[in-house]
Amino acid sequence: MTKIALFLAALLATASATAQTVKLQTTEGDIRIELNAEKAPKSVANFLQYVKAGHYNGVIFHRVIPNFMVQTGGYDAKLNQRPTKPPIPLEAHNGLQNLRGTVAMARTGDPNSATSQFFINVVDNFFLDGEPTDRRSGYAVFGQVVDGMDVVDKIRAVDTKSAGMHENLPVKPIFITKALVEPAKQ
Repeated sequence: MTKIALFLAALLATASATAQTVKLQTTEGDIRIELNAEKAPKSVANFLQYVKAGHYNGVIFHRVIPNFMVQTGGYDAKLNQRPTKPPIPLEAHNGLQNLRGTVAMARTGDPNSATSQFFINVVDNFFLDGEPTDRRSGYAVFGQVVDGMDVVDKIRAVDTKSAGMHENLPVKPIFITKALVEPAKQ
């Protein structure tokens, strides 16, 4: 290997060794998410603020669509919406795609409306990447499930129902009991 190749390999190894991870302890098992602050700095900073504030502790997966995604981050078991911080700007055109196992910010029709809710893609959802020429389109990927995709698959397989304005709500609530930032591995 050339010196440049060795340097790049060492740099990549260091970057992945120090990548920030968040563990979601759920009633179905643990899910570990590696965050990509380089490509989605605002989304990652926003997500970490909610994790550190305990916002996700006790929220439910409130939208589960088996051939699409599982969504959480906004509601308690009584479907009361948790208060949020101001929305963040859209970071959808960061080069990360909505592939199986990626984690992205949920939002309304307003591209700059993401707050606390996020989803995990259970299949490749290229249509969520947005149009290259339309900077107001797409959903911002900011992380990747690195452990616990089997848990995500258990969640995607549960029976769902409609309840008021909520469709695809699990019949039996599935909770994030605790979300925590894991110490960086050296």
